Amino acid sequence: MATPPQGPKKKKKWPWVVGIIVAIIVISSLANGGDKEETSSASSTTQASAPIVGADAGAAAAPAVVPAVEAPAAGIGTEVRDGKFGFVVTGIETGLSSIGDNPYLKEDADGQFILVHVDVTNVSDKPQSYFGSNQTLVDTLGREFTNNTMAAINVDAENAIGGDINPGITKSVTIVFDIPVNATPKEIEVHDSMFSGGATISLTQ
Repeated sequence: MATPPQGPKKKKKWPWVVGIIVAIIVISSLANGGDKEETSSASSTTQASAPIVGADAGAAAAPAVVPAVEAPAAGIGTEVRDGKFGFVVTGIETGLSSIGDNPYLKEDADGQFILVHVDVTNVSDKPQSYFGSNQTLVDTLGREFTNNTMAAINVDAENAIGGDINPGITKSVTIVFDIPVNATPKEIEVHDSMFSGGATISLTQ
């Protein structure tokens, strides 16, 4: 009896299934690897930027500039110069209520008279006019006072108003100020003219 012919053999499906599974695993691995690389890259970028922040902080912490200390004013007996004149205060008198022996010229103070004795020297090579009215007294409260010319005439009639001083010549003058009884002289600002910058002499040292 003849054997009936067998039908075509069925192809096995499992190799395809295995291939698909392997492909899925490979794709998944690649995807996860890419995420890790991106995360690592982002982390590296963050770490690299950290020193920049530190540099900015260091710049902000720069030391502050210390202001310069102002030099003290020259005192009695020390020469200062302004323009063509050198000035030296040789003495000061305070608390005078009146000045002068002549009853017609005598001056009574509204407060107290302050007499500042000054040697004025022309340190230039040309004549220069000196005027007591260009000099200013400053008290400890910062108030400024002009000279009293009429009172100065009783003390120094020759130089009270002013006049020319030739080169190399020194004149001893007395500048009179009328200030409140309770005021204390601090310094005198001396000028070779009404337009000069002036120089300061302390009357307390």
